[in-house]
Amino acid sequence: MNTFFNTLDGALVELSIFTENDITDDYLAWLNDSSVMKFSNQRFLNHDIASSKKYFLSFKNTDNLFILIRTKGERKSIGTMTAYFNFNHGVVDLGILIGDTSVWGKGYGQDAWNTLASWALDLDTIRKITAGTLSCNLGMLKVFERSGMSLEAIKKKQEVIDSVIFDVHYFCKFKGE
Repeated sequence: MNTFFNTLDGALVELSIFTENDITDDYLAWLNDSSVMKFSNQRFLNHDIASSKKYFLSFKNTDNLFILIRTKGERKSIGTMTAYFNFNHGVVDLGILIGDTSVWGKGYGQDAWNTLASWALDLDTIRKITAGTLSCNLGMLKVFERSGMSLEAIKKKQEVIDSVIFDVHYFCKFKGE
């Protein structure tokens, strides 16, 4: 795997490449918490050490990144991010999961997002970042908007949560915006 960086420092968080040692009981608890996974298609799966190692290994020998989010200072693990690169087109698709609900709404997710997005757009090979979320995921929509991303497309009535159908909103940001 091309790691690109050892760590990235935001104002509140530190981003580093996820390692097999980061598959902890806390990490597994996030993945199996229905409130944390409410908007993720991962909510349909049961996550254990074996499935988590398989996912971790899916990044091996690729240019894609699986990233651990830690708080600055105490370096407490609070979530993960992904970056899926398509260098042929100069695009990277980002994702985030803040698993530690005690930090929700306190700016950690925004800081992690801004830190990774800025880093990606500073790469010579990247001209655009993309990301998507459900129309009901108001927190993620705010993160996208606050980071300067623009609505690019909507897939109407795409996914179902608790028997309610929602659109998927796709956002983007170009280098220099």
